Amino acid sequence: QVQLVESGGGLVQAGGSLRLSCAASGRSMSTAPMGWFRQASGKEREFVAAIVWNGINTNYADSVKGRFTISRDNAKNTLYLQMNDLKPEDTSVYYCARLRFFSPAAPVDYWGKGTLVTVSS
Repeated sequence: QVQLVESGGGLVQAGGSLRLSCAASGRSMSTAPMGWFRQASGKEREFVAAIVWNGINTNYADSVKGRFTISRDNAKNTLYLQMNDLKPEDTSVYYCARLRFFSPAAPVDYWGKGTLVTVSS
């Protein structure tokens, strides 16, 4: 069993930055691709970013490309999402996930419970 716990969400003004963290416990995540997803109120959950097990390859949704950076520290069993130049449309609950394979469409083996990011205009 794997538990994923997100942190770092909060309220920020447009143009600001936040760094989300996802701490994994239980089975190690160091050999699995990981991802971030988000879900805005009244909308479906959408892919944000993914990273392979060793951090060499990453993938981003077009809406966040150039503003968000996904990274991981396998020694700490922690996944990160650095979010810069935040926009009101980035307001969502952000979820950490362990992916079955490296793809935005990959099945998710485990989900975190999410952390809320609110961007004010």
